[in-house]
Amino acid sequence: MDFNLSEEHIMIRDAARDFAQTELLPGVIERDNKQKFPKELVKKMGALGFMGIMVDPKYGGSGMDAISYVLIMEELSKIDASASVMVSVNNSLVCYGLETYGSEEQKQKYLTKLATGEFLGAFCLSEPEAGSDATSQRTTAIKKGDHYIINGTKNWITNGGSADVYLVIAQTDRDKGSHGINAFILEKSMEGFHVGPKEDKLGIRGSDTHTLQFNDVKVPKENRIGANGSGFRFAMKTLSGGRIGIASQALGIASGAYELALKYSKERKAFGTEICNHQAIAFKLADMYTEIEAARYLVMKAAWDKDQGNNYDKSSAMAKLYASKVAMEHTVEAVQIHGGNGFVKEYHVERLMRDAKITQIYEGTSEIQKIVISRSLLRD
Repeated sequence: MDFNLSEEHIMIRDAARDFAQTELLPGVIERDNKQKFPKELVKKMGALGFMGIMVDPKYGGSGMDAISYVLIMEELSKIDASASVMVSVNNSLVCYGLETYGSEEQKQKYLTKLATGEFLGAFCLSEPEAGSDATSQRTTAIKKGDHYIINGTKNWITNGGSADVYLVIAQTDRDKGSHGINAFILEKSMEGFHVGPKEDKLGIRGSDTHTLQFNDVKVPKENRIGANGSGFRFAMKTLSGGRIGIASQALGIASGAYELALKYSKERKAFGTEICNHQAIAFKLADMYTEIEAARYLVMKAAWDKDQGNNYDKSSAMAKLYASKVAMEHTVEAVQIHGGNGFVKEYHVERLMRDAKITQIYEGTSEIQKIVISRSLLRD
């Protein structure tokens, strides 16, 4: 076992940290208030290789490993989880899905632009009646000659209003259950595609989240991903990698809150000394640091499993379950350490606390992670 980062990994981490500090930090409170993330920052992240981190360079990607992905996600998430979730969705769900399961034609047409940040992607699985129960898809894709006709609604779609390319999971043959589900590539310009109003969210408010509606959208058969009936497996395997992204986002949120709390505790005085000298605060910091480090090792283990070609379903679920728990608990502690200042936007920790909650919900709730883990244990 080697717990040290390579020189290359340190350079990648430092580049992400520098971008987060110089580009993301200056406008992060305003973006949260206005619920807006500027497209130009997506382009800048694309230029740095952050939008196609693990994509093969022949498709315009950076060709990095999953450890690099975790390092980048953590640094971005310390400052702006709205930016990092855009990176996570584009990398883990959209680029990975296309590179692993897409045809060469699909890769050349879409992946090459997604990996460079020219296009932004969205992953469309959740529905009003199919959140955690992904088999209950009501969006339909009916084959008509050389194309499919898609009808239905998707909810809570990250990048819903700003994406160019959408991977949509739809039911083709309801009688076959999960084996009757397919994945399709849709473009925003397709007739019958409608983007609903932006959701007014508790956290990650700079990221746009929308309901999408499909009304007789005509999709060429060439835009189906993989073999007929493979859509559910595609979605589940893609989400396993996505959980590494969200686990690293949760890790970053927790780390960012801890760093702010530590700094504040060394500056704020009470009862004649800096508050870090009071055991009540010092012990909070000790608990925060220890549990964040534990989360880090779980996240890194999941990324390592992916890099080694191991099955990472269980390790990614464990990483997401624990890292999101740590993020929620210790952003609350960071606010507590800041006292009254923690309740105002200027000190950033209240936003991190709000952002942390979604990591326990999207790409599989904490309850779903426990199902994945327990099934794996019982199967083994």
